[in-house]
Amino acid sequence: MADPSSYRPKPGQIPDSPGVYKFRDEHRRVIYVGKAKNLRQRLANYFQDLAGLHPRTRTMVTTAASVEWTVVSTEVEALQLEYSWIKEFDPRFNVKYRDDKSYPYLAVTMNEEFPRVQVMRGHKKKGVRYFGPYAHAWAIRDTVDLLLRVFPVRTCSAGVFKNAARTGRPCLLGYIGKCSAPCVERISPEDHRELADEFCDFMTGRTGTYIRRLEKQMMEAADEMEYERAARLRDDVEALKKAMEKNAVVLADATDADLIAVAEDELEAAVQIFHVRGGRVRGQRGWVTDKVEAVTTGDLVEHALQQLYGEETGDAVPKEVLVPALPDPVDPVQQWLTDRRSSGVSLRIPQRGDKKALMETVQRNAQQALALHKTKRASDLTTRSRALEEIAEALDLDSAPLRIECYDISHLQGDDVVASMVVFEDGLQRKNEYRRFQIKGFEGQDDVRSMHEVITRRFKRYLAEKEKTGEWADGEDADTTEQLKDEEGRPKRFAYPPQLVVVDGGQPQVAAARRALDELGIDDIAVCGLAKRLEEVWVPEEEDPVVLPRTSEGLYLLQRVRDEAHRFAITYQRTKRARRFRAGPLDEVPGLGETRKQALVKHFGSVRKLRSATIDQICEVPGIGRKTAETIAAALAAAAPAAPAVNTATGEIMEYEADEADGVPETTAGPSGEPVTAGAPDERRGQET
Repeated sequence: MADPSSYRPKPGQIPDSPGVYKFRDEHRRVIYVGKAKNLRQRLANYFQDLAGLHPRTRTMVTTAASVEWTVVSTEVEALQLEYSWIKEFDPRFNVKYRDDKSYPYLAVTMNEEFPRVQVMRGHKKKGVRYFGPYAHAWAIRDTVDLLLRVFPVRTCSAGVFKNAARTGRPCLLGYIGKCSAPCVERISPEDHRELADEFCDFMTGRTGTYIRRLEKQMMEAADEMEYERAARLRDDVEALKKAMEKNAVVLADATDADLIAVAEDELEAAVQIFHVRGGRVRGQRGWVTDKVEAVTTGDLVEHALQQLYGEETGDAVPKEVLVPALPDPVDPVQQWLTDRRSSGVSLRIPQRGDKKALMETVQRNAQQALALHKTKRASDLTTRSRALEEIAEALDLDSAPLRIECYDISHLQGDDVVASMVVFEDGLQRKNEYRRFQIKGFEGQDDVRSMHEVITRRFKRYLAEKEKTGEWADGEDADTTEQLKDEEGRPKRFAYPPQLVVVDGGQPQVAAARRALDELGIDDIAVCGLAKRLEEVWVPEEEDPVVLPRTSEGLYLLQRVRDEAHRFAITYQRTKRARRFRAGPLDEVPGLGETRKQALVKHFGSVRKLRSATIDQICEVPGIGRKTAETIAAALAAAAPAAPAVNTATGEIMEYEADEADGVPETTAGPSGEPVTAGAPDERRGQET
C-alpha cells in the first residue's frame, strides 16, 4: 500500500489549466483517468488526509504510485481526451458500464449493391443504416416479417444469394413474394435500392405516406373490381399498421430524443436508455456498473453519455437528450455532443408534460433493472471482495490478490503438450490478457517439467519487460507514455506481475512453480495449487494442504479460475490436434499460405491430381511462380501418396477420402461466399507464445 504523500507533486508544479490526469500503479499501469477544469484544484483533493476521502478514492490513491497530467485548451478537449484514454487503458478504478448482452439492431446494408435487411450486433459499420437497439432479436424478425409484405427487400446471406444467382432459382422468400429476388434479376439494382430506401424511411417514422398510398391503391383496385389485388393491398396495410403498433406513440410532437435514467445505491448503479424517434420508442438498452469511485448522479450521466455517443456521429446523436441530472459543468458536455452531431443538441432535465411522464417510466425501468441485478448477482462487488479477502487470509498474504494468474497443462497421451495462462483482476476475467504456450523444452508427458518451463518463460518475459521499462532504474524522468506498448504499438504481453500464481495441480506442480520463481530471483509473488480430487489448496513447502470451507467464496473463486484455465488449455490442445490431423504435404512447402493452398486445390480439384501435374501446369495457378511450383512438385514427390479409402460395402474407391488423407479438407462456400474448411477449429482469445 503506497503513501500518497510519496508521489504528491511539489507545490506550484501543477498548472491551473484544464486538463486530463492519470494515476499509475507501481508497475506503470494506468489505474484511473480523470479530467478537470482546474488541474491544481482537482488533484489537491486526492492528497488530503486519507480519513477524509471516500473509501473507494482512498483505495485508488493508495494503490497508485504516481500521477501525471496533460494540459489542454478547453474543457471539451479534456472530455474528448478523457474518453480516448479510458478506451485505450481500461483503468480499473473508472466507472465502466457492464452491458450484460450485446443489443441487436435492425440493419440495412446500404453499402452493398443489393442492400440486405438483417439483425446485427457489435460495432457499427460505415455505410450501414441501423434501427434500434431492440431488447430481443425475435422482435426485429417479427417486425421485418411484417414489413417484407410491402417492402420485399433482400434478407439472405451472401452465400445464399450467390448460389441462387448461379442456379437461376430464387429462395423460398422469392417464391412467396417476400423478396423481390434481385439474385435472379427480377428487379434492377436501382429499383431494389429504392425499395431499401423506402424501407428505411418507414423505419425512421415516415409511415403515413406509405399507408395512404396503399389505401388509395386498394380503393382503386376495388373500383376496378380487382378484388384479389385489393385484398392483398388490404393485408399489406394491416401488416404496416401492426408493425407500427409495436412502437406506440409516446411523444405527440414526433420528437427525436434519448431519455436516460439512473437508479443507484452505495455500491452500484443501473442506467436505462429509451431511444425515441418520430415520437415512438424505437429501442431500449441498459447497463449496470460498480461504483468504484466516488461519483454523483451527474457524473454517472456523463459517463453514460460518453458510452452512448463516443463512437457516434451525425443523426445517431439525437437533437434532444433528457437526463435526471446534469453533469457539472454541463457546457463542455453539451458542446461535445453538438460537435458529434454537427448541429445543436439540447441536454436538459424534463420538468413537465409527456416528456417528464416518459422519464418516470424510464426511471422505473432503471430501478427494476438494479433490483433484478442485485437478485441475480447477490451484491457481486461485495462477494468478490470477500472472496479475495478469504484467499489472502487462507494463504497468509499481506493484501488481497487483485491480480491472479492461473496455469494449466493439457496434452493427449504426451502429444501436443500445451499450457494456458488465464488472468483474473478484482475477481473478474481479463480475457484480453490470456496467453497460450507450446511446450518446447522436451518431448513426452511430464506435467511437472511442463509447469516449470511455462512459469520460467512467463516470468523471464516479465523481468525483460521490467528491465526495458526502467523499473529497476532510479531515473524518474523516463518516458512512460509508450512503456505499456511494444514497438508496433500493441500492448506488451507480460508487462504486469500477479500477486498470486495458481496452478492446476497438487504439491509437485506447486513446488515446480515455486522453484521456477526462485531461480529467477522473484520472491514477492505467492504461489498455490488447487487439486481437483478434494479441492485442496496446496502451498509451497507445506506438508498439509489448506482446506477452505465448501461454502467459501474464496474457494469458489479459485475453482472458477482453475476451471477457466483448464477450459482454455484443452481448447488450444484440441485445436493443435485437429491441425495436426489435417496436415498434409502442402503444409511442408515453405512460404505457401492458406490462400495459395486453397487456390491450388480449387484449380486442380484435389491433391492427387495436383501430384500428377507438371511444373508448367502448376505455374498456371495465379500467384504461383516457377520456383514455388518446383518446390511444390518436389514436396509432393517426396511425400508418399496416401492409400485410397475403400467403401467396404460396395468396394468403391472413395476419392474424397483419399484427398482428405493427403491433408486437404473439404472446402465449401461460407455465409459470405469465401471458402470455409470443414471441421476447422474455432479460434479462441489469447496469444500463442
